Amino acid sequence: MEYTHVTHTFGPVYDDASRILILGSFPSVKSREQQFYYGHPQNRFWKVLAAVFEDTLPETIPQKKAFLLEHHIALWDVIASCDIAGSSDSSIRNVTANDMEVILKTADIRRICANGDTAYRLFSKYCLTAEMPEVKKLPSTSPANAAWNLERLTQCWAQELLL
Repeated sequence: MEYTHVTHTFGPVYDDASRILILGSFPSVKSREQQFYYGHPQNRFWKVLAAVFEDTLPETIPQKKAFLLEHHIALWDVIASCDIAGSSDSSIRNVTANDMEVILKTADIRRICANGDTAYRLFSKYCLTAEMPEVKKLPSTSPANAAWNLERLTQCWAQELLL
């Protein structure tokens, strides 16, 4: 397995009205190419959010940013830099975490949701403090999580996002 040291090159999406923070682990190769979150066409993240909020599927980066802010969602990744083989979450090592205070000092975040096991595990290990809101582990929207179809993902995510 060939590892590359990679640094996250695009910032979080949030404003002072954000109430829910959704965290991924680290951007995929496709997302790094596009310089925005969940850029792989097979990832179901944007489809799940559009279904949860019964809204139009955002397609462009400006539409995606506007969608998140309209629904009071902050979006970021746990990892600032790491060694990774391609897009494989299971290969992540030598982690430097993002400073969650960047968002938490500005927005009134009431819930933190981790998109999948890896994001949850890494957040719990590197970022979680007693002062932070409850963290919920949600099933990954990655195409690698084939056990969860779009309908099942949407139902689960809706339980946590529709407060």
